[in-house]
Amino acid sequence: MSAKLHDCSVCGSLNCYKREAQFPAGCPTANLDESLKNEVLKAYFDDDFTREASRASAEVEGKFYGKLTRIEEIAEFAKRMGYKTLGIASCVGLAKETAVFAKFLRSKGFEVHDFICKIGSVDKTEGGIPDGDKIAPGNFEAMCNPALQARLLAEHGTEYNIIVGLCVGHDSIFIHHSKVPVTYFIVKDRVLAHNPAAAVYTCASYYKKIFD
Repeated sequence: MSAKLHDCSVCGSLNCYKREAQFPAGCPTANLDESLKNEVLKAYFDDDFTREASRASAEVEGKFYGKLTRIEEIAEFAKRMGYKTLGIASCVGLAKETAVFAKFLRSKGFEVHDFICKIGSVDKTEGGIPDGDKIAPGNFEAMCNPALQARLLAEHGTEYNIIVGLCVGHDSIFIHHSKVPVTYFIVKDRVLAHNPAAAVYTCASYYKKIFD
């Protein structure tokens, strides 16, 4: 792909979606190498997870578009994938929400295992974090331990792991260590009540400061 091509964030056409417009100059789709496209397309037939996940997600979208909330979509997707045992990697600040989420999944027939981010109760300094980087230096402050969350969920045989509010970075560590596919239920945003998209929706009015 040429370095001169635009990326999709600057496209106003979106012709790749329904082919009702025109591909703009420098469009990555219009200039995509045919052999690369075919090579990647093979994954949807040859790779077991990609094939099944593509089928299951298309079914959920096709049957329930605009009808189900994300909590319901997760259950529908997991059911179509044949998953029986689900894992939750949750944030201590969202313990109540996680309890409801786990109850919901169990009501749908899934075996559910949840481990909270502070599992192990290890002080941040034991994990190599300087005391000065604590929220309250000089006090015990348990580190978030997403690597341990992933390890324990693997030991419990989870087939699909779901993140509930892990911090930016901690979520990346969890995904890195997870032995199975991962999705999100809640994305953490302490300022916007866990609705990070609100910063984008209000960037021209109430939340202009994101561009300061």
